[in-house]
Order: sequence, then structure tokens, then C-alpha cells
Amino acid sequence: MRFSFFRKLSISMATIKQESCNKIFGGHQKVYSHDSKELGCSMKFGVYVPPQMESGPVPVVFWLSGLTCTEQNFVTKAGAQQYAAKHGFLVVAPDTSPRGLNIPGEEDGWDFGTGAGFYVDATNDPWKTNYRMFSYVTKELVSVIEANFKVDTNKMGISGHSMGGHGALVCALKNPGLFKSVSAFAPICNPMNCPWGVKAFGGYLGEDKSSWEDWDTCSLVKKYNGPPIEILVDQNKASWFLATG
Repeated sequence: MRFSFFRKLSISMATIKQESCNKIFGGHQKVYSHDSKELGCSMKFGVYVPPQMESGPVPVVFWLSGLTCTEQNFVTKAGAQQYAAKHGFLVVAPDTSPRGLNIPGEEDGWDFGTGAGFYVDATNDPWKTNYRMFSYVTKELVSVIEANFKVDTNKMGISGHSMGGHGALVCALKNPGLFKSVSAFAPICNPMNCPWGVKAFGGYLGEDKSSWEDWDTCSLVKKYNGPPIEILVDQNKASWFLATG
């Protein structure tokens, strides 16, 4: 029932354009672009298409990268294609923010603005019109993938690293039942109480810290009332950020 919304949305979705295609592990690593309605700009996303998709729908995993990354972070560094090919699932890797909007301050720092969308829907000017990465990932991109690839939308997972780990956790917790699995590697899971999160939330959401709780994993877990969900969090105890942040 929940996917009927995505199917209706996909009817008016702009056509995706293939930017590159490379054969790997029997499947294809591709990059597409499309005009995003949520973000108001052209966006790129990587898709690993496993060989099993030739026979029918496959499960899909969305991978969310961290600060400063583009879709190329997964495509060129992860090496996950061999596992996706072995187990037969599609992997989708979007960019981490809108780009080229010329919003004042967008390029002033590496941890805010371009490359640092933090997977929230901004409510503060001048960001609220375009910086809507949460809705982009959970609504628009899901619809784009469903409309263009043979995937089983009852078997969707989401994962990410650092800022993307925060994004994966928030996307799953705020959409009960949408994702069957969620895993996060060294996630920023309590952004309300760390410098990166305070800077991002203050800029995108404003100074009312009560509104930040809707985008903080630790706060969301406390009030989660959806179906049971298994969450994997992998954290290196020697992490410099864990010790100093």
C-alpha cells in the first residue's frame, strides 16, 4: 500500500540519462543523471545492476555516503560490486547534496552546503527550497529506481557511512517498514551533540533545538513505534572522532 504513492509520483518523473556504464563482476556499474524536483537541480546517482536482474526483480540497497562525497565515492572506492553480484541485489548510491545552486554560503566550508546535505529536509532560509535530501532519498529516488529498474520494493535496505550512516538511520526510523534492513558504519548518530551536527542543524533547521530531535537518531529511537527493526552499527573504538568529537 505504501508504494502506491511512489508509483503515482513516478508517472511524472523526469527521464533518467545514463552517463556511464562499466561491466564488472558479470553486472554493470552505471551512473545516471536526472532533474530532481525535490532539489531543483540535476542530480547523479550510481547504480550497480547485478546479472540476476536479467531474470527478474532483485532486492535493492541504498548507500548514503559521507561529507564531501559524490556518487563516485561508492562507485570507485567501495568494492561492493562483487558482493552485490554474488548475492544478486541492486545498489543505489546517490550524491550527498544538491549542487550548483549558487546559494550564498553554499561553498564556504567542506562540512556545510555542497557535499554536506546531512539527509534532512531543511526548514531554514535560504536552504529550505532545495536542501531536501531526506525526501529526495526516501521518496523521489525510491520512485525513480522503481520506475526504471526491475526491483522488489518489498526488499529494500539502506546503509551509509558517517554523515551517510546518520542518513541511513534517520531514513529508516522516520519511515517505519519502508526498509527491511538498516546498517551504519561510524555514523553521526547523535548530531545534536557534536560540532558537525550542531553546525548543520543550526544552518538547515534554525536555532530551535527542539526541532532538531526529528533528525537525531538517538532521539528518534526513543520514540520509534513502528514494526521491529534490526539495526547494525559498526564503530571503530579507535576512531579519532569518537575520542575527540
